[in-house]
Amino acid sequence: MNVFLISWNSLKASKLTAFLNILLISFGTGILSILLLASYQVEQKLENNARDIDLVVGAKGSPLQLILSSIFYIDFPTGNIPLKDAELLASNRMVRRAVPLALGDNYNGFRIVGTDTNFIGLYILKLSGGKFWKEDFEVTIGSNVAEKQKLNVGDKIYGAHGLASSSDTHGNNVYLVSGILEPQGNVTDNLVLTNISSVWKMHEEKQLVSNSSEIQPDLHEKEITSLLIQYNSPTSIVMFPMMVNKSTNMQAASPAKETARLFSLIGVGVDTLKWFAILIMSISAISIFISLYNSLKERKYDLAIMRTIGASRFKLFLIVSLEGIILTTIGSLAGVLLAHLGLHLIAQYQDSTQAKLSGTVFLRSELYILIVGFGIGMIASLIPAIQAYRSDISKILSKN
Repeated sequence: MNVFLISWNSLKASKLTAFLNILLISFGTGILSILLLASYQVEQKLENNARDIDLVVGAKGSPLQLILSSIFYIDFPTGNIPLKDAELLASNRMVRRAVPLALGDNYNGFRIVGTDTNFIGLYILKLSGGKFWKEDFEVTIGSNVAEKQKLNVGDKIYGAHGLASSSDTHGNNVYLVSGILEPQGNVTDNLVLTNISSVWKMHEEKQLVSNSSEIQPDLHEKEITSLLIQYNSPTSIVMFPMMVNKSTNMQAASPAKETARLFSLIGVGVDTLKWFAILIMSISAISIFISLYNSLKERKYDLAIMRTIGASRFKLFLIVSLEGIILTTIGSLAGVLLAHLGLHLIAQYQDSTQAKLSGTVFLRSELYILIVGFGIGMIASLIPAIQAYRSDISKILSKN
């Protein structure tokens, strides 16, 4: 007597009810799986991109906006800061490394970042071909930029004004791809790196063209967007940000503090969705219990006949239990797979190249979702299975 086959045939006899139960389970597990995958990937991206950066100094404004624009490249900068003030901070004895950034342009949605060789050391960048930028209008591009734009060393590209739009192209100056980075697994995979002088010249020329009278260069002080700071000692953690915020016209923002605040804001919505998914799974457990309980009433005579031909009480217990376990296992597996597929489809329509998610990441914690699904099946079918175990054969057969 094949216990699994009997349970399977019993479920096939009530296909619609079984399908609805599987749908409820898959919906609940799918939401939980998507939340786990998205939270994990966002957290990993935030940690990888902010690693080894102690502080960001930029123009006054929102600290979170400064972090998002200067480390994750997913927001507009708060403004510019004078180069001479930035250099003064960079030479402070509390600073071990200061990396200047000049933002404002993009290439087909990929940020063009003006910086210096300190940026290479900060992210420990390595080349897969060519060389790092050196001369004006030379660029070293991230691996994703090269792959998606089908670029090679020696190709020429045109930047566009703004952080995403490609409509306002700088047609007078062309960038030469001097090198391509190895995949880094962080934000640098999606950047176009050049020297700060190139960014200045690009915008100086645009400003000269747009004005009727020639602008005197000495009247316009050089500016950059921000500074990425590494401290020289632990004592700088308190002293340096306080000094910047109180004695300068700039602001200092801590990546660790701001990303924690960002997670706390996101966490409210994530927790709400988690409880919603748990509610759906609880409803599915009740639905499975009701369907098995009602099914047991209809099959009492069949189960009694099985007892008379040699089936033990334990086998009847297994038959009913397996029905709940089969439903929740199929639903849990379907939910996890649909979550990965859904996340993969969402990623195809994401505009941001910096915060792209992937459906190809599998987590160990998803195994716990499957185990929970298995447990729900066991619990939902427990009472009907016990009733099947305790059924009185003589009473059932005498009524029929």
